Amino acid sequence: MSLTLGRRTLGTPVVLAPMAGVTNAPFRQLCREAARAGLPAAGESGADAVLGADVPEGIFVSEMVTSRALVERTPESMRIITPAPDETVRSVQLYGVDPATVGAAVRMLVSEDRADHIDLNFGCPVPKVTKRGGGAVLPWKRDLFAAIVRVAVREAARGDVPLTVKMRMGIDADHLTYLEAGLRAQDAGAAWVALHARTAAEYYSGHAHRDAIARLKETVTDIPVLGNGDIWSAQDALDMVAETGCDGVVVGRGCQGRPWLFTDLVAGFAGTGRGVRPGLRDVARVLRRHGELMIEHFDGDEGRALRELRKHMAWYLKGYAVGGDARRGLALVDSLADLDAKLAALDLDQPYPGEAAEGQRGRAGTPKIPSVPQGWLDSREIDAELAASLHEAELSVSGG
Repeated sequence: MSLTLGRRTLGTPVVLAPMAGVTNAPFRQLCREAARAGLPAAGESGADAVLGADVPEGIFVSEMVTSRALVERTPESMRIITPAPDETVRSVQLYGVDPATVGAAVRMLVSEDRADHIDLNFGCPVPKVTKRGGGAVLPWKRDLFAAIVRVAVREAARGDVPLTVKMRMGIDADHLTYLEAGLRAQDAGAAWVALHARTAAEYYSGHAHRDAIARLKETVTDIPVLGNGDIWSAQDALDMVAETGCDGVVVGRGCQGRPWLFTDLVAGFAGTGRGVRPGLRDVARVLRRHGELMIEHFDGDEGRALRELRKHMAWYLKGYAVGGDARRGLALVDSLADLDAKLAALDLDQPYPGEAAEGQRGRAGTPKIPSVPQGWLDSREIDAELAASLHEAELSVSGG
C-alpha cells in the first residue's frame, strides 16, 4: 500500500504527526531510523513496491511553527525548521490565522528551499491557539479557511512543494466542519487531508471516531485522506485503514518514548510481521542516543538539551520495573554524565514487559469547552473587524 505526496510516492503510508516539544530533529531522526529498520529486504514478498518508492519509510513532520515567527526569523522558529542530517524529505508544519502572513511564510520556505513538504495546522485544540481563532476552530470560518489554504497552495506550487492539511472534526459536536473543510481543501489544491477524528472539545479524551474518517473518505474523492487518532500499535494502523478505507495514517502520541513503533508500522504495512520488543537495556541505549542528538541539536547546550529530554523519560520507561525514586531522578537529569549514571543504576536486564509498555502515552485529559474569540460562533463568515483582529493576533506572536 503506497501513498502519493505531490510527485513523490511513499512506500509506507505513515506520517509522524507534528507534536510541540516532541518532534524536533533528534526525535524525527530516531523515528526515521526505526522506520528504515522495518523495511523489507530485497526479495521479500512486496519488497519491490516498498523499496522502489521515492520515500519508502514514510514522512516525518516537524514541530508546528507559527507563520509570523517564521517570517520574523526568530531563532527558535529557524531551529524548528532545521532538518536532521539524513532528512530526505524536509517536512514543516505551519500555523497561522492570517492569509497574508501564512502566504509570506510559505513563500519564504519555498523560495529559500527550506522545505519539501508543508502541512497546515487546523487541528490544534490548545486554548492559547484556539482563543486566537486558530487550530481546530479556524475551519468554522469557511471563507478564512479557504483563503489560507488557497494562498498557501499557490505559494507552495511556485517551488513544486506539496501542501497538505491536518484538521479535526470541528469545534464540538454541534459545530462540525470536517466534511466541508475537506472539500474546500481539495478544491484549493491540497495534496491530501488528514483528520484527527476528535473535536476540539474532546481534546484527547475518549476514542477517535473512525466513522468520521470513513465519511470524509467517502466525501473527498480526488485526493488522499489520512486518518489520525488512537494508533498505539501497527495493528491499530492496519485496522484503521481496513475499517475506514483511508489512504494512510498519521501517528502521534503512540510513538512517544517508542520510536521503534515505526519499525512495526513499516513492517506491518509491508506484511513482513517483523516487530520490535525492546528490553530495558535497548530502551536505555536509545534514550542515551536521544540525549546525544539533543545536545547536537541545541548546539552543544547540554543543560538545555537534557532539560528538553526530561519530558520523554516517563514515556520511555512506561511498563518497566524502575521504581518511583529512579523515575523521579531521571526526570531531573541535567547532563549526559548524570543520565549515564542514573541509567546504569537500573536493572537493565529486564525483558520487554508486553502490554504494560504499550497503549496510551501521557494524559488524555477530559472534554472541555474550547476557547474561541468573542462572537466566533455567531457566523460562518469573517467580517472586516474580525479579520483585523486576527492580523493583530499574528503580529503578537513572537515565539516558535
